[in-house]
Amino acid sequence: MRVVIAGAGIAGLTAALSLHAAGISDVTVHEAVAELHPLGVGINILPHAIRELIELGLADRLAAIGVATADLTFLTSRGQHIWSEPRGQAAGYRWPQYSIHRGRLQMMLLEAVRERLGPGAVVLGSPVTGLDHDADLLVGADGIRSTVRQALFPGEGEPLPGGDVLWRGTTYAKPFMTGRSMLMVGDSTQKLVIYPIAPPGDDGTQLINWAIQRAAHVEGVPRGDWNQRVGVEKVLPHVEGWHCDELDVRALIADAHQVLEYPLVDRDPLPYWSTDRVTLMGDAAHPMYPTGSNGGSQAVLDARVLAYALANGLGLKFYEEQRRPVTGNVVLANRGDGPEVILRLTHERAPHGFGDIEDVMPLAEREEIALRYKKLAGFEPATLNARRSWSVSSRPH
Repeated sequence: MRVVIAGAGIAGLTAALSLHAAGISDVTVHEAVAELHPLGVGINILPHAIRELIELGLADRLAAIGVATADLTFLTSRGQHIWSEPRGQAAGYRWPQYSIHRGRLQMMLLEAVRERLGPGAVVLGSPVTGLDHDADLLVGADGIRSTVRQALFPGEGEPLPGGDVLWRGTTYAKPFMTGRSMLMVGDSTQKLVIYPIAPPGDDGTQLINWAIQRAAHVEGVPRGDWNQRVGVEKVLPHVEGWHCDELDVRALIADAHQVLEYPLVDRDPLPYWSTDRVTLMGDAAHPMYPTGSNGGSQAVLDARVLAYALANGLGLKFYEEQRRPVTGNVVLANRGDGPEVILRLTHERAPHGFGDIEDVMPLAEREEIALRYKKLAGFEPATLNARRSWSVSSRPH
């Protein structure tokens, strides 16, 4: 079987590794850009996707470049504690959760593809421009502005604006809390996410990723472009007056060595992803708001399930049955704040703060919100730990 993959992002590279591991070795990845660089800032890869990368033999490489996230805490913009939960193996998963620089993750996957499939397996400066191909299967993993998706659905139009803007940045700073902690701070108008994406260096600092999301209108930024730089002065006014005992939020942002601006966009779930010899995955199939840390994770799962389906003779129908409903639900849930709805509800119920969070949002409600999203996105601990592996041989079971 010969497979052509459009796009050398997380989805496309993981697909190449997964197909190779499943015994489908005639795989070529075509990437439009002439040279790949480790672009972007932080990304969280959740245990259901880390499981897949570890089963691809990438455990040591992940541990070398990422931070195994230990806990997640929600705070109000006044610094009041709403909710904390363990993450990764501390939460009972058999696999960790990693916070990692997106570009470093992509480069690690690229290196693994070239080692295992050969140096010519990824062809740079070679965009896929349509559906005509001479392979058994064309996989569109070419992002939110996918050429393959556009050819399948020519009348779809531009990505859909959500009305919010995301400012993202990275700062070298001293570790906060456990050094493996993730913070979400906010109210009903904006939220701030903070987490480390590299182990501490010799100088005692580590690379901290942060992102601010709020309703705002920006001009001149193409929808779906993650890498538009702006000055830090555009961001600082939005955190004036915020309080956080865990770290100095204003100083963290003021010291950023880069700030990127991204108007939030997604696309509506599709009625199908595949024709006889074409299918979609990752952001080409289900672009979503970066809520709940699921964009990259769902792309990894797409890649693994596709390889399983093809290697076992189950075809694209099985792949879609397993992946399209789940990802469609995540896209819609992320439009409604996903698990981060805790911040909005707390502020709506207690806009001036509270004496006891139990009077505002009982523990049972907080637990239910967190568990509901885990179930919807496929990473509830007990279910994931018991689920069958997507690792396969080249022969059907």
